Amino acid sequence: MAVPEARPGPEDLGIRATRDLAVRARTVLPAAAYEFYAAGSDEEISAGEAEAAWRGRRLLPRVLRDVSSIDTGVELLGTRLTSPVLAGPTAFHRMAHEEGETATAAGVAAAGTLLVLSSRATRHPEEVAEAAGPWWYQVYWLRDAEVTRRQVERAVAAGARALVLTVDAPYVPPRATSGLALPLPEDDELCRSVGVGTRLPGWEQDPSLGLDAIERLHRMSGLPVLVKGVLRADDAKACVAAGAAGVIVSNHGGRQLDRAVTSADALPAVAAAVGADVPVLVDGGVRTGTDVLVALALGARAVLLGRPVVWALALGGAAGVTALLDSYRTQLSTAMALAGCSCPADIDADLLHSGS
Repeated sequence: MAVPEARPGPEDLGIRATRDLAVRARTVLPAAAYEFYAAGSDEEISAGEAEAAWRGRRLLPRVLRDVSSIDTGVELLGTRLTSPVLAGPTAFHRMAHEEGETATAAGVAAAGTLLVLSSRATRHPEEVAEAAGPWWYQVYWLRDAEVTRRQVERAVAAGARALVLTVDAPYVPPRATSGLALPLPEDDELCRSVGVGTRLPGWEQDPSLGLDAIERLHRMSGLPVLVKGVLRADDAKACVAAGAAGVIVSNHGGRQLDRAVTSADALPAVAAAVGADVPVLVDGGVRTGTDVLVALALGARAVLLGRPVVWALALGGAAGVTALLDSYRTQLSTAMALAGCSCPADIDADLLHSGS
């Protein structure tokens, strides 16, 4: 796959520019690749509302607190990270950069945080693991359960520390990219890594999946299982009761059910339903460190970035991903200090204006 040689340096990927990363990435990506990453489903209403949902919140900062030292670090399922900003699962990174997910993993590791590797990755888990720090593996439960088992066993053997079961995609709806010929590499390792082609029926998500899949996946792997794609409080409680080690509030980047509520709006009820002992993560439209502060105040333990990581990868490779995550951490640190919080434990709903 041809990839443009000239790329902006990582110094150009500061937090002040995250909202226009997509515009800049569009100049270096093949048109079909850009459209694949950027598109939402149907009318793209949910995709378009995500960022504004965070920006609509207003803060009530505390004053006269000791903020001479700020610690953005968090612990997730026993792993200490430099910040609560993770790289979420996104597909086909070799469309964005010739090194694909290995570059993403290296960039995330250098930033001291965590990668959730997509099951639609275009690098083998073993290759990614060599470059990665701590990482989790995303799972779609497929119609062919044997394919799912092989994927999971391979991820476990490669060193994944947890599994992320994505549950909001029993079917794939129409998207703006429908019918596009995507510029996947000719030696697409997505197919080879599990020994099947992506167009075979067994590769499709299993629409009959139920809550028992959480415990089945845990028994299969021996790893904690987080459930991604939860927007309802009752679903979150049911997932935890069924054995989930955590819940990820997500509307799939606006790529599944259009007009689904934004993650920012769904988060408070989900966090309240499962309680403080269960980590709740969130993704969708998080574009600044202040957005991260709002997410933590609404009840999240951490956030996941989707499209911004792909844009940074396209623009700067591993160094671009590191620069992006470092800039989120810097912006979060500044926002915390200005809000009167010296560590994530200080961030709670009291920071939010009730009218927002």
